[in-house]
Amino acid sequence: MTNEHAVGYATLILRLSLGLMFVAHAALKIFVFTPAGTVGFFSSLGLPAFFAYLTIGMELFGGVALLVGVYTRAVSLALTPVLIGSIALVHGDKGWLFANEGGGYEYPLFLIAASIALALLGDGPYSARRWLVSSDQARGPQATHA
Repeated sequence: MTNEHAVGYATLILRLSLGLMFVAHAALKIFVFTPAGTVGFFSSLGLPAFFAYLTIGMELFGGVALLVGVYTRAVSLALTPVLIGSIALVHGDKGWLFANEGGGYEYPLFLIAASIALALLGDGPYSARRWLVSSDQARGPQATHA
């Protein structure tokens, strides 16, 4: 296996893992905490209800975009403020270890690093966007103008 192939597989693993994590967090807010409960929690932090819905939407749609592999760079960077907010508003004062009561900032900080790494790597060769771009190029210039 060449280094180029290894990087492609590594990008795929990172993209799928991060995408699944974001979808799982959105599902937790929807099905376990419920949107109303999430709004209540965000309100307890002094945030308007809009931020709860925005966070759920970003995690869900951003996670799906990562899973599929479309606009990976932009999505990874757009999701980073959600993670920064979780440190600033929830986990930052709980200490380093995520195993601490209330969860420290270790895990969200790692996810920020993973998001930045994925933003640098991009979609990777095993992504829907790469496949769609290849399909358009194979059909010729008229496919992009149709």
